[in-house]
Amino acid sequence: MDKNLTEKTTALITRDFEIELGDKKPSEQELFDMLCDQVAYMMEYRLDFLLSLMYRLDIDEYKISQVLSPKALIPPNVGLAHLILERQKLRIKIKEAYGKTKLEDLDEELEF
Repeated sequence: MDKNLTEKTTALITRDFEIELGDKKPSEQELFDMLCDQVAYMMEYRLDFLLSLMYRLDIDEYKISQVLSPKALIPPNVGLAHLILERQKLRIKIKEAYGKTKLEDLDEELEF
Protein backbone atom coordinates (compact mmCIF):
# COMPACT_ATOMS: atom_id res chain seq x y z
CA MET A 1 0.00 0.00 0.00
CA ASP A 2 1.43 3.40 -0.85
CA LYS A 3 2.49 5.73 1.95
CA ASN A 4 -0.24 8.35 1.39
CA LEU A 5 -2.99 5.72 1.39
CA THR A 6 -1.54 4.16 4.55
CA GLU A 7 -1.48 7.51 6.35
CA LYS A 8 -5.05 8.37 5.36
CA THR A 9 -6.31 4.91 6.28
CA THR A 10 -4.54 5.11 9.63
CA ALA A 11 -6.10 8.51 10.32
CA LEU A 12 -9.62 7.27 9.57
CA ILE A 13 -9.31 4.06 11.55
CA THR A 14 -7.68 5.63 14.60
CA ARG A 15 -10.37 8.31 14.67
CA ASP A 16 -13.36 6.02 14.22
CA PHE A 17 -12.12 3.22 16.48
CA GLU A 18 -10.58 5.43 19.17
CA ILE A 19 -7.09 4.00 18.80
CA GLU A 20 -4.31 6.12 20.27
CA LEU A 21 -0.96 6.05 18.50
CA GLY A 22 1.02 8.79 20.18
CA ASP A 23 3.89 9.90 17.94
CA LYS A 24 4.21 6.48 16.36
CA LYS A 25 3.36 5.92 12.69
CA PRO A 26 2.40 2.26 12.44
CA SER A 27 2.93 0.03 9.44
CA GLU A 28 -0.13 -1.48 7.80
CA GLN A 29 0.43 -4.73 9.72
CA GLU A 30 0.76 -2.89 13.04
CA LEU A 31 -2.42 -0.93 12.28
CA PHE A 32 -4.20 -4.18 11.44
CA ASP A 33 -3.04 -5.78 14.70
CA MET A 34 -4.21 -2.77 16.75
CA LEU A 35 -7.54 -2.80 14.92
CA CYS A 36 -7.96 -6.54 15.63
CA ASP A 37 -7.41 -5.89 19.34
CA GLN A 38 -9.82 -2.95 19.35
CA VAL A 39 -12.51 -4.90 17.50
CA ALA A 40 -12.13 -7.78 19.99
CA TYR A 41 -12.55 -5.30 22.86
CA MET A 42 -15.61 -3.73 21.21
CA MET A 43 -17.17 -7.13 20.54
CA GLU A 44 -16.85 -7.89 24.24
CA TYR A 45 -17.77 -4.54 25.80
CA ARG A 46 -19.18 -2.15 23.18
CA LEU A 47 -21.00 -4.28 20.64
CA ASP A 48 -23.70 -1.69 19.87
CA PHE A 49 -21.05 0.92 19.12
CA LEU A 50 -19.13 -1.52 16.89
CA LEU A 51 -22.25 -2.44 14.94
CA SER A 52 -23.10 1.23 14.54
CA LEU A 53 -19.63 1.90 13.14
CA MET A 54 -19.90 -1.02 10.74
CA TYR A 55 -23.21 0.39 9.50
CA ARG A 56 -21.78 3.91 9.12
CA LEU A 57 -18.79 2.56 7.22
CA ASP A 58 -21.20 0.79 4.87
CA ILE A 59 -19.60 -2.62 5.22
CA ASP A 60 -21.55 -5.28 3.35
CA GLU A 61 -23.87 -7.22 5.68
CA TYR A 62 -23.30 -10.44 3.78
CA LYS A 63 -19.54 -10.17 4.30
CA ILE A 64 -20.07 -9.46 8.00
CA SER A 65 -22.30 -12.52 8.36
CA GLN A 66 -19.67 -14.66 6.60
CA VAL A 67 -16.96 -13.45 8.98
CA LEU A 68 -19.15 -14.02 12.04
CA SER A 69 -20.24 -17.48 10.90
CA PRO A 70 -19.17 -20.40 13.10
CA LYS A 71 -17.74 -21.94 9.91
CA ALA A 72 -15.33 -19.02 9.38
CA LEU A 73 -11.69 -20.07 9.35
CA ILE A 74 -10.40 -16.99 11.17
CA PRO A 75 -11.47 -15.40 14.47
CA PRO A 76 -14.35 -12.90 14.15
CA ASN A 77 -12.31 -9.91 15.33
CA VAL A 78 -9.65 -10.59 12.68
CA GLY A 79 -12.25 -11.00 9.95
CA LEU A 80 -14.06 -7.81 10.92
CA ALA A 81 -10.77 -5.89 11.14
CA HIS A 82 -9.92 -7.05 7.62
CA LEU A 83 -13.32 -5.89 6.31
CA ILE A 84 -12.91 -2.52 8.04
CA LEU A 85 -9.40 -1.95 6.71
CA GLU A 86 -10.36 -2.89 3.15
CA ARG A 87 -13.48 -0.70 3.24
CA GLN A 88 -11.56 2.32 4.53
CA LYS A 89 -8.91 1.91 1.80
CA LEU A 90 -11.66 1.71 -0.82
CA ARG A 91 -13.33 4.82 0.62
CA ILE A 92 -10.12 6.80 0.29
CA LYS A 93 -9.50 5.60 -3.28
CA ILE A 94 -13.05 6.57 -4.28
CA LYS A 95 -12.71 10.02 -2.71
CA GLU A 96 -9.46 10.58 -4.57
CA ALA A 97 -10.91 9.37 -7.88
CA TYR A 98 -14.20 11.26 -7.62
CA GLY A 99 -13.22 14.16 -5.37
CA LYS A 100 -14.72 17.62 -5.49
CA THR A 101 -14.95 19.08 -8.95
CA LYS A 102 -15.39 22.76 -9.51
CA LEU A 103 -18.54 23.55 -11.42
CA GLU A 104 -17.72 26.13 -14.05
CA ASP A 105 -21.22 27.49 -14.54
CA LEU A 106 -22.05 27.91 -10.84
CA ASP A 107 -22.92 31.44 -9.74
CA GLU A 108 -20.37 32.93 -7.35
CA GLU A 109 -22.96 33.52 -4.61
CA LEU A 110 -23.86 29.82 -4.63
CA GLU A 111 -20.29 28.63 -4.01
CA PHE A 112 -19.27 27.46 -0.56
